[in-house]
Amino acid sequence: MIAIIDYGVGNLYSLSHSLTSLGIENVVTRDEAVIDRADKLILPGVGAFGDARRKLADTGMDRALLKKAREGTPLLGICLGMQLLFEKSYEYGEHPGLSLIQGEICPLEKDIPKGMKVPHIGWNPLVFTGESPLLKYIRPGDSVYYVHSFYAKGAGKAVKAASEYHVMVPGLVQKDRVYGTQFHPEKSGPVGLQILRAFGEV
Repeated sequence: MIAIIDYGVGNLYSLSHSLTSLGIENVVTRDEAVIDRADKLILPGVGAFGDARRKLADTGMDRALLKKAREGTPLLGICLGMQLLFEKSYEYGEHPGLSLIQGEICPLEKDIPKGMKVPHIGWNPLVFTGESPLLKYIRPGDSVYYVHSFYAKGAGKAVKAASEYHVMVPGLVQKDRVYGTQFHPEKSGPVGLQILRAFGEV
């Protein structure tokens, strides 16, 4: 069973619907006992990093997530949820992340030419840069849907797929059994469903 973490930030029910359509048992929860029994976890998120990080701490979900991740339970962060997996973010100040993946979350605007739109919204093809079980049902060049103004830098070999938006934006990252997608698989049509299907099998 996959537990979708409810800490007050995220596209919880569209994600749950996508998993259900794949026949994957899931529950939206903020109950630590349910999280502790889960086989896999998904950390969704939309909005600002600092606010989301505070809500994780206020609800105690950060402790529950870190405990499960350290035990080797597969964890998938989506969009802002992926960004929270990193060491820190520079979104409206400097905020500590969960430090499950090396790197920092930085403003996209500083690294792209003036005139390019921020937030980066739309469909972009994936370039595979490494191997991950989450990529097994899709192909290089398949497109996914992004909505973001900040992106991961310094992730190194943790980056398994990326998309070009003047800079190479890490689209899918992985360290051990911790995974993250900057794009929204639940909004990425059949390609996104195949990524969720693959996560359900790890």
